[in-house]
Amino acid sequence: MAARSITYITGSQLLSLKRLPNIAIVDVRDDERSYDGHIAGSLHFASDTFRDKIPSLIQAANGKDTLVFHCALSQVRGPKCARRLAEYLAESKDDAGIKNIMVLERGFNGWEASGRPVCRCTEVFCKGHTEQAQQ
Repeated sequence: MAARSITYITGSQLLSLKRLPNIAIVDVRDDERSYDGHIAGSLHFASDTFRDKIPSLIQAANGKDTLVFHCALSQVRGPKCARRLAEYLAESKDDAGIKNIMVLERGFNGWEASGRPVCRCTEVFCKGHTEQAQQ
């Protein structure tokens, strides 16, 4: 199985899709997540330990067929972790039901700068019930 291609998604596209049950948002920022907030409903898998946590990510994203990765700007960590997942799935010969691996353009910083909702809970797996646009 060849490694799948990684595609990019804009913040406005993600905003309209994120309520769909088949999408998981994967935040791979490291410590910044704890003080900068995050996209409501996102899963947190820090980039520095990402490779070791891929099986946990696949378990956490069970039932989702589209995973959208991001870091602060989605220039290094987000795309790198997305590629690592694609390579892992190709090697394991089991796609775990994951059909699309995407990267959020402009990352969390672009998302927040556009006034999109940010959650400030401290849960590793944000439940996303407390979405409030920033004041």
